[in-house]
Amino acid sequence: MQDTFGRPLRDLRISVTDRCNFRCTYCMPKEIFNREYEFLQRELLLSFEEIERVVRVFARLGVEKIRLTGGEPLLRKGLEQLVELLAAVPGIGDLTLTTNGALLARKAASLKAAGLGRVTVSLDSMDDTVFTAMNDVGFPVQGVLDGIEAAAQVGLGPVKVNMVVKRGVNDHSILDMARHFKGSGHILRFIEYMDVGTTNGWRMDDVVGAREIIEIVDREFGIEPLDPNYRGEVAQRWRYRDGSGEIGVIASVTMPFCGDCSRARISAEGSFYTCLFAGRGTDLRGQLRSGAADDALEQAIAEVWKGRTDRYSEIRSSQTVQINKVEMSYIGG
Repeated sequence: MQDTFGRPLRDLRISVTDRCNFRCTYCMPKEIFNREYEFLQRELLLSFEEIERVVRVFARLGVEKIRLTGGEPLLRKGLEQLVELLAAVPGIGDLTLTTNGALLARKAASLKAAGLGRVTVSLDSMDDTVFTAMNDVGFPVQGVLDGIEAAAQVGLGPVKVNMVVKRGVNDHSILDMARHFKGSGHILRFIEYMDVGTTNGWRMDDVVGAREIIEIVDREFGIEPLDPNYRGEVAQRWRYRDGSGEIGVIASVTMPFCGDCSRARISAEGSFYTCLFAGRGTDLRGQLRSGAADDALEQAIAEVWKGRTDRYSEIRSSQTVQINKVEMSYIGG
């Protein structure tokens, strides 16, 4: 099944909660997501059984990879039960999770036992002062490193470590991050600061582009390009010339990859989105709870995907930046 640009549906990212224990300034700034902010009530969230059913339908349409996201997915009580359900769905060959790492040390073993394949962990600096300011809750770097180590020890690796780079905030941490993870067996990925949602105050001046990041790392360590692992891989891959591992750069702003995008997203309350920068989604929860058959769900999903025209990053402008877009904490990264 392909959309209007011939892009297949292969990857599904599922938000299991809109809550998070961090308040990262580029994602959930405290000025908006404070004590007065109304998060989704539990009954509005898709149940694990509903999520499993949705995944089975998406698998029939060609989805092979599932990524659990949030908010912070490890805040969802009993998440291991969902992992176990999804690991058993025919056709799903890759089951992964993205986390801020704060709870990973205590949950890594049970997630692996339930059937999780890999984890991606967010870490924006090796400097505690910088990192605690960015997560805005005072959580230390070592807590995240402990989670990464725990994940590696139980076989949830190689761990991918995501660093969102923002000019004047943590761009001076690029080499420290590269130095720490070089030779570790983990894969550090630098992510250009993106205009997801409407609350993070994004400006193009704050973006450190992929070329600049690559030049910084190359000058210090020496890197060379690698071929993608598969069509539609979001990260440009680079390896150290001394054979001590690889890094990735996700350049949604300066080098858009819309042309090969095979990703769909489900928000925590069951809306189906076809782009990270979308303004609205298609309600699946209502169909699930009104007794719709799997065939009807499949048809509804297929119609949306076949009509998909998204290419936001290719047409980004000062005008599109102002469009009301769904928040990253609502549908995951």
